[in-house]
Amino acid sequence: MTQRAGNCQAMILAAGRGERMRPLTDHTPKPLLQVRGKPLMQWPMEALARSAFTRLVVNTAWLGERIEDHFGSQPPWILRDALSNSEQMAITWSHEGRDFGDALETLGGICRALPMLDDIFWVLAGDVFAPDFVFTPEAVRRFFASASLGHIWLVPNPAHNPKGDFGLSAEGLALNQAPVKYTFSTIGLYRRALFEAPWCNIPPGNPDGSKAPLAPLLRAAMDNQQITAELYTGPWTDVGTPERLAQLNTP
Repeated sequence: MTQRAGNCQAMILAAGRGERMRPLTDHTPKPLLQVRGKPLMQWPMEALARSAFTRLVVNTAWLGERIEDHFGSQPPWILRDALSNSEQMAITWSHEGRDFGDALETLGGICRALPMLDDIFWVLAGDVFAPDFVFTPEAVRRFFASASLGHIWLVPNPAHNPKGDFGLSAEGLALNQAPVKYTFSTIGLYRRALFEAPWCNIPPGNPDGSKAPLAPLLRAAMDNQQITAELYTGPWTDVGTPERLAQLNTP
């Protein structure tokens, strides 16, 4: 079936152990930690629902069964709370911990879930708080019409990442080398072709459970002018430490 521009799935990354969040994550998976009265991962789920992106793939590892038990496969309350349309959200689970005993890192996890994903899909981290980010169908349509393999959102550098990750050209290309660099927000739109040969040597489905980070693949594609980017300046927090979580929950 041909994918329609503006309509795609989203993959939420929720497999991390959250080592820097210990002891909070010893018994609670990081995506279920409370931020302003809701589980952290619920914030992007509701944002996706508001724009009618209701087909999700979620990968898990550490305490993954707790995450699935909480959200289930069709959580209708997501849409009710998000005041979205009447379409029901559907979640497909990719349990890396159950299948391989541990998380497969970002690239490994995406490759594992690739058979479940469309030709174009969102990827975002379940432990990043960006309450005002809007997942727009217009962004998907622009990407659909482009020749890029990926489009990522960058943010101003937080205190814990002062040197940034990637640059941004005047033409909207993501750059490996640049005098000014920004931090990768973890939010991106991708074509599945980026995760197949010749760009990626992990076969779709990742049957061997290979662990691999995403950054080297992105950098290789950037060097070939295959990744575009834009700057997002709204509130954004990588909830990576108990201190950052406490700051978000301080009135």
